[in-house]
Order: sequence, then structure tokens, then C-alpha cells
Amino acid sequence: MTWTIEQTDDLAACHALRRTVFIEEQGVSEAEEVDGRDDEALHVLATVDGTPAGCARILIDGTTAKIGRVCVLKPARGTGLGAAIIEACLDVARAEQGLTKAKLGAQTHALAFYERLGFAAFGPVYDDAGIPHRDMERPL
Repeated sequence: MTWTIEQTDDLAACHALRRTVFIEEQGVSEAEEVDGRDDEALHVLATVDGTPAGCARILIDGTTAKIGRVCVLKPARGTGLGAAIIEACLDVARAEQGLTKAKLGAQTHALAFYERLGFAAFGPVYDDAGIPHRDMERPL
């Protein structure tokens, strides 16, 4: 399996991946998934053997890079691609002037995954689109 992860303007590919993972697999409503903020975000797209397999977006809020909409298609899960996507997001954020930390809202089942990548949970568990989440952050 050979993958490439790059910053992208290919929102159609990102939207298709997010539709598969969030709307079709996880039952998130389209209204919640399509929040109108993609035009202001930086996007990262992962391809496996040339085919889109995962993505994420980064919203900038002051000195914080908010990583979100992180998804990987089922066939590529467990391969390290998700961790590589997060590392790519951190690299993109580090290249932006003035950003000092990364933040994300993690589905609670994925807390240990993000902890292995240097994120620390804070605050209470909350509901996002019917899925329990917890905020996490790490320095850039």
C-alpha cells in the first residue's frame, strides 16, 4: 500500500470521503456534516495507490489550528494512514504564521489514538451529531 498525503483544493474528493464515513457509516445528518466552513479551511487529502482514501480539514482560530472532519475509508483503517493524516495536518499548521497549538474534537472511542499522537484531552464529554466527543489539544 502506497499513500500520498498533500494539502489540496479538491473539495469534491474530500466531500465524497466525508459523505461515505460520516453520513453513510456513522449516520451524521447532511445538515450537520455540510456546515459551510470548507471554503475558509485548509484541506489535506490522502490517496492510496492514487485513489482518495482519507482527508481532514484545518480551521484557523487565532493561534489555534482546529483539525476536524478527519476520516479514513474502511479498507485503509488500521494501516497507519489516519496517524499520517494527522501528522500532515500538524505540518500544514506549523507552516502557517502565528499558530501555536492544534485542537480537535475526538470521538471518545478514538481518544487513545490521538493521545499516541501527543494530544491531551480536556473538558467534559459532549455530544456532536449524536456521537460522544471530547476536546483535545497539543502544542505545535
